[in-house]
Amino acid sequence: MKRARVVYQGRVHDAAPAGSGLTLGDGRNVTEQEVEWLPPVMPETVFTLGLNYADHASELSFKDVPEEPLVFLKGPNTFVGHRGATPRPDNVGFMHYECELAVVIGRSAKNVKAGDAYSYVAGYTVANDYAVRDYLENYYRPNLRVKNRDASTPIGPWLVDRDDVEDPMDLRLTTKINGETVQDGSTADMIFSIPVLIEYLSGFMTLNKGDIILTGTPKGSVDVKTGDEVITEVEHIGALVNTII
Repeated sequence: MKRARVVYQGRVHDAAPAGSGLTLGDGRNVTEQEVEWLPPVMPETVFTLGLNYADHASELSFKDVPEEPLVFLKGPNTFVGHRGATPRPDNVGFMHYECELAVVIGRSAKNVKAGDAYSYVAGYTVANDYAVRDYLENYYRPNLRVKNRDASTPIGPWLVDRDDVEDPMDLRLTTKINGETVQDGSTADMIFSIPVLIEYLSGFMTLNKGDIILTGTPKGSVDVKTGDEVITEVEHIGALVNTII
């Protein structure tokens, strides 16, 4: 099942896909353009993985892959829904997208073993975790200005139920800028898999319902410019549209 959250006529509604449009929770049918899209879940604690794809680490001139997950946190101010806009700061030289599979936790998880990890997942969505490379101190200490700017992380459009995704570790990820494919990878190339990440994080802190894990991005970082339409897509999950302003 795919679910979304949208604003229509001043009210927040749950929504589901219906042909080329949406069906609201009250049964009304609307087009995608008639609504304002919200993140499909209200983010709680959000974990972001750095350097979780070997080809991306190599692209950034890292010779050795991380020995344990490189994780940092994102604030709720960073998120914007499908068809939203993301500002590019003035006078920066390199701001790039990151197409990522986002894992949404469905129930409290503490000291979970990797073999049981998927039972704690509610579902999956798509995230585009923009980074302003100018502000980066180093890849092991990404500062707040790199990853926590307002509206810097589009997410959505759908929350897809866990059981509707046969193998989340074998999904194609692509990014298009103005219709041109600039990033093409697979979740199969993650260094630390979803079960390993859940075991790692829940081993020292409790994961709660609504927490989100952004699992990293493959190679293909290209600078974005004002006016660009950026579409990040994860196979079977959805295509997330965003515009740079």
